[in-house]
Amino acid sequence: MKIDLLSLFTDRFEEMKRFYLDVLGFEIATELENYVEFSGQGVRFSICNRSVMVDTVSEEHFAEAPTGRPISFAFRSESKEAVETDYAALVAEGAEAVKEPSIMPWGQYTAFFADPDGHVHELFVDLPREA
Repeated sequence: MKIDLLSLFTDRFEEMKRFYLDVLGFEIATELENYVEFSGQGVRFSICNRSVMVDTVSEEHFAEAPTGRPISFAFRSESKEAVETDYAALVAEGAEAVKEPSIMPWGQYTAFFADPDGHVHELFVDLPREA
């Protein structure tokens, strides 16, 4: 098995599409009513209105609002400075600030931000290992 497509289901389709398009700079590969797929992410990534899944697979659980923050993406940066610069730019463009850039115990310099649905994502760079 190999993952080919990751999808986020939302009730805020236009707002989520705009966030990933305008704030994160993703490019649209395919767009239909209530569905958008972005290219260039290494794996296909889409945002889909939850009502589409209710209608398509007749699964009422898709109509229920999710709880918590069920998915997180990690975006690798080139340097600590890039983490700081990109984090500041994302927050200025409308991303929710979650945690300022800081050193994590697992050996990364990381900052956390959220999309309009509250999914927390991270920018990170691996720190040099001490000998």
